[in-house]
Amino acid sequence: MTTIEVDEDEHGSWTVFRVRGELDLVTSPGIRRRVHDAVAGGRHDLVIDLSAVRFCDSSGVGVLIGSRRLLRSCGGRLRLVLPRQRADGEGHVARVLSALGVHRLFDVYEDTPEALSGVPDRPIPEPRRNAP
Repeated sequence: MTTIEVDEDEHGSWTVFRVRGELDLVTSPGIRRRVHDAVAGGRHDLVIDLSAVRFCDSSGVGVLIGSRRLLRSCGGRLRLVLPRQRADGEGHVARVLSALGVHRLFDVYEDTPEALSGVPDRPIPEPRRNAP
């Protein structure tokens, strides 16, 4: 069974969604709805922490791209938290975004404090893909 959990916090002008689980065809409409509700409530600066997402398919990527488009249309900002390395290897979402060629569309940070400050401790390179 597909599951997802989202914790929501406010940090000044920023709303932080900490997402855990699987971001897929079944769960992505709920994330889309949360983003739309935040924007409708006047919150236009959003951090989506995807560090605990263990699976993301194309519908999840579509929600991220749609969220970026929505926030930009109202003068807002979207920042993603995608750690480079985890204990179990490179983060799944970062690999998916890179494989689809959309990684560079997003402002990506190593952790939530970096995303809130807007200043990464170091540049975050695009994840490596295995050579064919």
